[in-house]
Amino acid sequence: MTASFDWGPTKKCFDPKSPPIKVSNVPQGTSTLDIRMTDQNAPDFNHGGGKVAYEGQSQLPYGAFRYKGPCPPDGTHFYRITVKALDSSGKSLSTASATQPFSSK
Repeated sequence: MTASFDWGPTKKCFDPKSPPIKVSNVPQGTSTLDIRMTDQNAPDFNHGGGKVAYEGQSQLPYGAFRYKGPCPPDGTHFYRITVKALDSSGKSLSTASATQPFSSK
């Protein structure tokens, strides 16, 4: 499984709408995508994430779930989005992640 994202229309400092996320090669049997975001420069800050029903889609649109968006205090921080493919019992089938910079300017 692979994942990628761009910030799209994401606004600086806690935009509650998730960025557009693309997924491919999602395993057969996946019923849910569990997505989490971490700031690689401040890993203790919990940006949260969300779960989205998987119905074969290759892209999750801007705002597919609510979370705490990027808000680097100064300069550029690197944010990682991790996507887990879960089956109907909650078992993890695969994991993918992608990292993008976000500037405070």
